[in-house]
Amino acid sequence: MNDDSESSNGNGQERSDGGNWFRRLGKSIAGGPRNRGDILQFLGEASSEGLIEGEALPMIEGVLETADLQARDIMIPRAQMVVLEDDWTLDQVLEAVVESGHSRFPVVGHSRDEITGILLAKDLLRFSRSDAPGFDVGALLRPAVFVPESKRVSIMLQEFRSGRNHMAIVVDEYGGVAGLVTIEDVIEQIVGEIDDEYDEAEGAMILKQDERRFLVQGLTPIEDFNEYFSAGFSDEEFDTVGGLVAHHFGHMPRRGESLRIESFTFNVQRADSRRVHVLQVTLSAAE
Repeated sequence: MNDDSESSNGNGQERSDGGNWFRRLGKSIAGGPRNRGDILQFLGEASSEGLIEGEALPMIEGVLETADLQARDIMIPRAQMVVLEDDWTLDQVLEAVVESGHSRFPVVGHSRDEITGILLAKDLLRFSRSDAPGFDVGALLRPAVFVPESKRVSIMLQEFRSGRNHMAIVVDEYGGVAGLVTIEDVIEQIVGEIDDEYDEAEGAMILKQDERRFLVQGLTPIEDFNEYFSAGFSDEEFDTVGGLVAHHFGHMPRRGESLRIESFTFNVQRADSRRVHVLQVTLSAAE
């Protein structure tokens, strides 16, 4: 018996499924993949053969999908942006920073279309000392980066990395502010949702923020939502809050979109093309 007996049968054919897959891939590459679907098909086969690890395939697909995405597709809309004003006091700025939990904030002048710069929350730490200097928002600002709505997401990621910027202001064709995009928004298109210490506690379906605002997981059963908020939504057609909200939108909502159902205002915090992940629920003030 020769050394090749383990890899060949009596007809000289390879037994290895991996070898068969590589031959098919080689033939395809020799002729050149016809489209992105061909690439994804072979990557899917490679994953099923165990040649690509489980988490790698969705990430590769995410990279390919970014080629079709523009800044307008992933931006936080202008109406949902948390901005600071350049004449605010330290107390006003700190209140907004603590309430939102963000790390970077656009700062506006007299006009909300006039972005004067970006404030980093970490730059406020110096004012916690007793001998801190006088507070002036303008003295702390970093330059703002502006991109058009049509900017390709893949190009934005390259520029975020090379320019060491983590936020860009998206402007429309008239130069007005349309929204903003962060490096986290771009990366999440590739690797999926990124949770940090400000996100919901693991396993918590409903997290209270203050007396009127709550973070609610999209997969929260409507029955549990009703019990928590003493609400009366029907669960005959939909099982989850995310499904109910998407139905009322009439389309799969994007991050930042809001609507009101009865006495609840639902703001989409996280969502993708398949489902709503996290909602901020605000209770209407008593009339």
